[in-house]
Amino acid sequence: MNPTRIAVIGTGGISQMHLQSYENNPDTKIYAICDVNKDRATQAAEKFNAGKIYTSYRDVLADDEVDAVSICTWNNTHAEISVAAVAAGKHVLVEKPLCRTVSEALQVQEAVRKSGKMLQVGYVRRFDPNVQMLRTFADNGEFGELYYAKASSIRRLGNPGGWFSDIERSGGGPLIDLGVHVIDLCWYMMGKPKVRSVSGNAYRKLGNRANVTNLSSYKSADYDASKNTVEDMANALIRFENGASLQVDVSFTLHAKKDEGIIKLYGEKGGFEIDPEIVIVTEMHDTILNAHPQIDSAGIDIHAAFQHEINHFIDCIRMDKQPISPVEDGVEMMKILCGIYESAAKGEEIRF
Repeated sequence: MNPTRIAVIGTGGISQMHLQSYENNPDTKIYAICDVNKDRATQAAEKFNAGKIYTSYRDVLADDEVDAVSICTWNNTHAEISVAAVAAGKHVLVEKPLCRTVSEALQVQEAVRKSGKMLQVGYVRRFDPNVQMLRTFADNGEFGELYYAKASSIRRLGNPGGWFSDIERSGGGPLIDLGVHVIDLCWYMMGKPKVRSVSGNAYRKLGNRANVTNLSSYKSADYDASKNTVEDMANALIRFENGASLQVDVSFTLHAKKDEGIIKLYGEKGGFEIDPEIVIVTEMHDTILNAHPQIDSAGIDIHAAFQHEINHFIDCIRMDKQPISPVEDGVEMMKILCGIYESAAKGEEIRF
């Protein structure tokens, strides 16, 4: 088979992970780079030997040589580009979140189903080798029914500003940017049960804390300290139809002692932790055991996860398979995220 010809749309920071992973995959050719900023597109094209440069995604989609696209643009463009891409006969890998609203998600899902093309949502943490190892344990019943999970992604000074903190472009703050990863990972490991209800809170108390100058923090390319229309912090209790539940809290900024990442799942026969390191908890001979698998990395290897995500995307295209993070999962995740925002706004539980 000929190499799968890829166009990457958007050349922000996350695109570098896509481009490097495509370059490492022997079955792909980085055919085109697209960005509204031609200089940035040109720089990326030169770095990754792409032959075509575009400043409009519509021109990319009109190019019959393009087989598939990675969408690495602002959240408010994900739905529009995804719908147009599958309609143009392209396979799609779209960065998380799928979009900003449930309505947009349903539009993307309908377009994918009509087109017969494949869309993979960029839930990259599913693809980490250690996560897949733990999923094998779960699928073989080692933990029994997974009925409770806890997830935290806490930044004490980590508001990127720019489009991340512009609700019109992002759709929200840490919940839709960080929470999408940890909620999805827990939901995926629990077997993707249907959501029954959510009860959430969102707080806007601290702003972007641009006044703090003695600590470094990540800033987006379009950082502007005067613009911040998203929440600082959010938390939620998510209940599923099978009786399982998930407790989550996330922040861009918080008066916390340190940044913190926690993912823990508990089952009838055992449990496990993913963050901050991989640990399996089980019982043998009336004794509780904490087991540390012999693995190359104690925690999540994001570079390996991206490479596996890209490899999986290409395999699904070339072998006509459905991805492990299909558009339907993107729709369910938007229901959860938007339900939390709605619950926070109304001050009441939202039922599905």
